[in-house]
Formats: sequence, structure tokens, C-alpha cells
Amino acid sequence: MTVPNVLLSGIVGSTAYGLAHAGSDVDRLGVFAAPTEALHGLHRPKESHVSTAPDRTLHEAAKWCRLALGGNPTAMELVWLPPELYEARTPLGDELIGIRTSFLCAARVRDAYLGYATQQFRRLEARGDGSFSADTRRRIAKHARHLKRLCHQGLELYATGRLTIRVENPQEFHDFGERVAADPAVALPLLRFCENAFAETRGALPERPDEAPVEAWLRRVRAHFYAPGGARAS
Repeated sequence: MTVPNVLLSGIVGSTAYGLAHAGSDVDRLGVFAAPTEALHGLHRPKESHVSTAPDRTLHEAAKWCRLALGGNPTAMELVWLPPELYEARTPLGDELIGIRTSFLCAARVRDAYLGYATQQFRRLEARGDGSFSADTRRRIAKHARHLKRLCHQGLELYATGRLTIRVENPQEFHDFGERVAADPAVALPLLRFCENAFAETRGALPERPDEAPVEAWLRRVRAHFYAPGGARAS
């Protein structure tokens, strides 16, 4: 998949978290800019490009901003990666990293991370009573690791305004996944703890995101890629 005007992209997912194992997929996420001229035509350009082998998702700049403003955990991690995990960085991509806190607000971060964590728990519940195949157990363990990570990272972001992508103790997450694979009900106390912690924590985030820097950045992107009849090189 060749997509022009990539502003920022990097390795995300289990590799970034430090939870990958032999055979794990390497997930990539990025932001690209559609040619500004193309945004004014009858048919708008695609807002996302998704490929497999390798697994790569690229969101158009405006769509990525909307996702991040909504607190989407997957989108948000792109601008908090360790430097060595970026595979493409442009000046506009660096500017996006520089305004990453502008996307944050307490309610959206809480609702998004809790919502995603709850989705993971529902998937665990749907797996049954433990009498399932080895492949299903592996999927359950994966969902459980994601549940624990979402709780951990969401609370950190909510309380401090910072997001640490790589987990401090990967083995703790793998052990939790194995316990939940044996008994999915083991995950419920963690989810309840996370819900209570969000309710009781005095967060560091504002009530609303600061959209002005985001709007200004997006307008710089549009100006940079305005070239009637063709895209401008990044």
C-alpha cells in the first residue's frame, strides 16, 4: 500500500507496549494528508487506508484529529511513542506531537478508555466457562492483556496528562492474561477497580480539549498541500 503525504507513522500495538511474543503481528499506524484540492471535489478522498501483511492503518489528518479529540486510545498512542518506534516523521508530524496534550479532556479520556476496557471484558465473558480450545485461550489471554493495559494507561493519562506506551512489567500482564484465560471472571475485579479509580481520581486534564491549536495545525496542513492539479511533496 503506497499512500502519499505521510506526516507521521510508527509501530504501535503489542510491539510498542513491550507485550509482543514470537509470531506477534507488527502493527503500524500513521497520519497522511490528502491533497487539499481533492477535498473540494464531488467525491472526497478516502479517509483511511488499511492493509494487512504488513498490518498498517493510515488515517487522513482530519479524521485522525477527530479520533484523537474523542479520546480514541488507538489513535492517541501514535503521538506518544518512544522515538525509536517512529518510521516516518516530518516537520508537520513533529508539530502534531508537540500539540498532543491539546487533544485531551477528562471526560473523553475516561469514557474512551473505560469503554474500550469494558469491550475487552465483554469479549472475555462471551468466551464461556473455560472449556475451550488452546487457540481460544490465547485470544482470551490477549483480550485480558489489553484490558489491563487500557486500565493502566487510561488512569495514567487521566491522572497525569501523560501517556507511557511501553508497560513497566510485561510479565505481570502476561501472567494476568494466563489467569484470565483459565477463568475469565478473574478480570472483573480489575475492571471494577478501574471504574472506581476514575471516579475517585482528581484528574489533571481539562474539561474540554483545546481545539484552537488542533485547528491551526490542520489549516497548516491544508495550506502546505494546496497545489491545484496535484499534491505538493511533503
